[in-house]
Amino acid sequence: MIAVKDNDRHFTPEEYFAWEEQQLERHELIEGQVYAMSGGSKNHSVIAGNCLLLLKLHLRGSQCSIFNSDLKVNILNTRNYTYPDLSVTCEPSDNFSTQYITYPCLIVEVLSSSTEAYDRGKKFEKYRRNPSLIDYVLVSSEEMAIDIYHRNDAGDWLILSYRSGDRVELKSIDLSVPIEQFYEEIVFELSPDADQG
Repeated sequence: MIAVKDNDRHFTPEEYFAWEEQQLERHELIEGQVYAMSGGSKNHSVIAGNCLLLLKLHLRGSQCSIFNSDLKVNILNTRNYTYPDLSVTCEPSDNFSTQYITYPCLIVEVLSSSTEAYDRGKKFEKYRRNPSLIDYVLVSSEEMAIDIYHRNDAGDWLILSYRSGDRVELKSIDLSVPIEQFYEEIVFELSPDADQG
């Protein structure tokens, strides 16, 4: 999904929460401006559902909670709120808010051609300031490809790339699964040149 600027009004978080309750669609709040969230493709929806199921089953019985794109993440030490496709928190203090979490250890964004640059760039720049975030997972909806920005024990960010046949390692929640499980029931469109040759 991609955020599209909705209007020029400047919102406080309190005004934003009250205003958004009256809206039909979801909006992110970035630097006082609201951005409407557009819809995703069929592949986007299926992949997000696959990810939710994989993580939910793995986390059952743990102290961690997983949320879909209906729950906001507050960017730590800011008044900004985003809607990632999935987020996981294991932080007890996140139990005190019903509208958002602040301390995710894992965030998943399902990419499309229209969102990829933002998700890899400015959005990750905001998320990575949070010391609780360990894995920022970018899942392509156009090919079998997952990139994970992983914070190691030294605090450095590493990029881990996974393709067909690989096992995806989500160290933040101690999960290792074949990449194919993220892509169950997905059919990728062939490029126009694929049939020629």
